[in-house]
Amino acid sequence: MQHLEPDDTRVAIPHVLWWTFVQNTHGAFGLFGNSPGLLIGMAIVVLGVFWFAFRDAARESLLVRIAFGGIVGGAIGNIIDRLHYHYVLDFIDLHWWPVFNIADSCITVGVAILVVASLRRDMRARVRQSPPPQAP
Repeated sequence: MQHLEPDDTRVAIPHVLWWTFVQNTHGAFGLFGNSPGLLIGMAIVVLGVFWFAFRDAARESLLVRIAFGGIVGGAIGNIIDRLHYHYVLDFIDLHWWPVFNIADSCITVGVAILVVASLRRDMRARVRQSPPPQAP
C-alpha cells in the first residue's frame, strides 16, 4: 500500500508474478456483492460450519488441525481487512488468475489439505472394513 496506488501494477518476477494493488470489495472471485457486513457475516458462518463439521477430525489429526489453521487464519485476516479498510487488500497477480492475497492462499491450501485428510481418512476406513483376502 505504501508503494502502489489502487490498480497499479509492478513486476515482481518477470513473466511470472506481478504486484497489483486491488481493493476487493467483493467475495471470492468477485462474487457475493460488495457489502462488508454481509461478507464478514458469511465468513463467520462458514467458519462455524467448518468447526462443527470437522471438530472431531481435528482432535484426531494433525493434518486437519493444520488445515484449520490455514482456513481460520486466512478468514480472520480477510475479516480484519474488511473491518479496517472496508475491502480486502489483494496484491498477488499471476495474470492468469484473479488477484489474491496471502490470506486467500492460506484458505485455499487449508481447504486442499482438508480434502486430502478427508480422502485419507475415508481410504483408511474402507481398508479397515474390507474383509481379509481369501486363500484359494
